[in-house]
Amino acid sequence: MENNFAYYVFALVAIVVAFVVVKKVASCLIRSIVLLAVAAALAYVYFTYFAN
Repeated sequence: MENNFAYYVFALVAIVVAFVVVKKVASCLIRSIVLLAVAAALAYVYFTYFAN
Protein backbone atom coordinates (compact mmCIF):
# COMPACT_ATOMS: atom_id res chain seq x y z
CA MET A 1 0.00 0.00 0.00
CA GLU A 2 2.74 2.44 0.90
CA ASN A 3 4.57 1.71 -2.35
CA ASN A 4 1.48 2.69 -4.36
CA PHE A 5 1.04 5.84 -2.28
CA ALA A 6 4.67 6.84 -2.85
CA TYR A 7 4.25 6.25 -6.58
CA TYR A 8 1.17 8.49 -6.75
CA VAL A 9 2.88 11.23 -4.72
CA PHE A 10 5.90 11.05 -7.02
CA ALA A 11 3.65 11.22 -10.11
CA LEU A 12 1.78 14.21 -8.69
CA VAL A 13 5.02 16.05 -7.89
CA ALA A 14 6.35 15.27 -11.38
CA ILE A 15 3.20 16.68 -12.98
CA VAL A 16 3.39 19.87 -10.91
CA VAL A 17 7.09 20.35 -11.68
CA ALA A 18 6.49 19.73 -15.39
CA PHE A 19 3.63 22.25 -15.38
CA VAL A 20 5.79 24.90 -13.68
CA VAL A 21 8.69 24.31 -16.09
CA VAL A 22 6.40 24.49 -19.11
CA LYS A 23 4.78 27.65 -17.78
CA LYS A 24 8.11 29.37 -17.12
CA VAL A 25 10.15 28.24 -20.12
CA ALA A 26 7.93 27.34 -23.04
CA SER A 27 6.22 29.66 -25.43
CA CYS A 28 2.45 29.97 -25.72
CA LEU A 29 2.23 27.51 -28.63
CA ILE A 30 4.16 24.75 -26.84
CA ARG A 31 2.15 25.39 -23.68
CA SER A 32 -1.06 24.98 -25.66
CA ILE A 33 0.15 21.69 -27.17
CA VAL A 34 1.08 20.35 -23.75
CA LEU A 35 -2.29 21.42 -22.33
CA LEU A 36 -4.10 19.67 -25.19
CA ALA A 37 -2.05 16.50 -24.64
CA VAL A 38 -2.89 16.50 -20.92
CA ALA A 39 -6.57 17.12 -21.66
CA ALA A 40 -6.57 14.26 -24.19
CA ALA A 41 -4.89 11.92 -21.70
CA LEU A 42 -7.41 12.81 -18.98
CA ALA A 43 -10.31 12.30 -21.40
CA TYR A 44 -8.90 8.91 -22.41
CA VAL A 45 -8.58 7.83 -18.77
CA TYR A 46 -12.10 9.04 -18.02
CA PHE A 47 -13.72 7.25 -20.93
CA THR A 48 -11.64 4.10 -20.44
CA TYR A 49 -12.10 3.60 -16.71
CA PHE A 50 -14.96 5.74 -15.41
CA ALA A 51 -17.56 5.91 -18.20
CA ASN A 52 -18.95 2.40 -17.67
